[in-house]
Amino acid sequence: MIDIEKIKKNKSTEELINFGIINIDKPSGPTSFSISDYVRKSLSLNKTSHMGTLDPMVSGVLPIALGRACRLSDYLMHRNKIYVGIMRLHKLIDKKELEKIIEKFVGKIKQLPPKRSSVKRAVREREVHYFKILEISEKDVLFETEVQAGTYIRRICDDIGKEIGGAHMLELRRTKAGFFPEKYSINLYDFDKAVEEFKKGNEKSLRAIIIPAEIVGNMLPLVHIEKQVVKKLHTGSPIFPQFLSNKDEITDLKEGDKISIFSDNQFVGCYVFIGKESIVAKPEFVFN
Repeated sequence: MIDIEKIKKNKSTEELINFGIINIDKPSGPTSFSISDYVRKSLSLNKTSHMGTLDPMVSGVLPIALGRACRLSDYLMHRNKIYVGIMRLHKLIDKKELEKIIEKFVGKIKQLPPKRSSVKRAVREREVHYFKILEISEKDVLFETEVQAGTYIRRICDDIGKEIGGAHMLELRRTKAGFFPEKYSINLYDFDKAVEEFKKGNEKSLRAIIIPAEIVGNMLPLVHIEKQVVKKLHTGSPIFPQFLSNKDEITDLKEGDKISIFSDNQFVGCYVFIGKESIVAKPEFVFN
């Protein structure tokens, strides 16, 4: 495991701003893009990117990558999401009967993305890990679900409705996106206060809410290299077996696996694993 707090302590606030992540608690109303752009302008950055789009009326966890951390979005965003929502039934139904219908939509399912989506509109397979009823009040069903990234909860509610005489999603909130939980998210009001204090010379609040992008080392398989070869990797060299500090770290890797490379607590980059013989891994993103 990478000691994220140690890395954070040794970085300046400017370094965190240019290679960090802020876990925003998005309100319902604005688009994910507008929230990302708001963060960008507030911190005077050239680029930010949100990890996992939320529909405008959906609230909750929206991690925002800052500066060069945008290059890590693909490594961080394609992970399971957890949502809590309210599904409104179009007629009353017994809880046990509803649970039996819901079971049909747990596991591997087929979904057609809605017309207003940012992905190609073709049927694709997604996995619903669980979909459980938390509470029922007449026709309103409070539920929690964990799903594979890219799963449309509104579509699941509609499909359940087709089995029981109608249902639609009334409210939805994302409580976890990959490794980013609701517990450590920050609302826009507190974000604004932290930025305002930072501009007045008080860095404490802003530093507290920025997660070093090196957290990728705790999300991808971690491989350490010898300190003396870091410069070679900065110029684009692949990783050779003799570069490794601990060859046991690659024992369970398979060809094509994405890995994070560190030298002690220094992040070197994200690589793709090739094999255990002549070349261990090739670079995809080198941080220098």
